[in-house]
Order: sequence, then C-alpha cells, then structure tokens
Amino acid sequence: MRKTLAIALMLTASLGLAACDKKSEDKAQDANQNAEQAQQKMNEAQDKVNDAAKENAEAAKDQAESNAEAAKEAAPAAPATPAAPEAPKN
Repeated sequence: MRKTLAIALMLTASLGLAACDKKSEDKAQDANQNAEQAQQKMNEAQDKVNDAAKENAEAAKDQAESNAEAAKEAAPAAPATPAAPEAPKN
C-alpha cells in the first residue's frame, strides 16, 4: 500500500511540475516576442529621429543659402575694375 501511495504521489508531483514547466516556457516565449517587438519599435523610432535630423540639416542648408543670396542682394555693387593703389608720397 505504501509503495502504491508513493508512486501515485510521485506521478502527481511530476505531472504538476510538468504543467508548471510549460507555463514558464510560454512566459519565456512571450517575453522574447515582447523584446523583439520592443526592438522593432526602437528601430522605427531611431529611423524617425534620423529622418528628422536629415530634414533639419537640409532646412539649415537652405536657410544658409537663402541668407547668402540675401546678403549678395543687399551688398552694394562692386566696381567693375579695382582702383589702382596710390603711390606713396615722399
């Protein structure tokens, strides 16, 4: 009788542990999937940041070109021939 009871308890314990193992495996798989999704979202966010940085760089370049053109237009017209330097007076 004791032998039968011991075998039944061992069988019950092993089934219980097997059931717990399955749940922990499922949780580990879920955690891996969540980590992969988080990594993908981080990559997408980094791509958006890179795109925004490129747009800012292009806007700064366009602004610099615009400022240079405005400065050229605002500057007085330079003479066609440069003036000859004066000879030193003794």
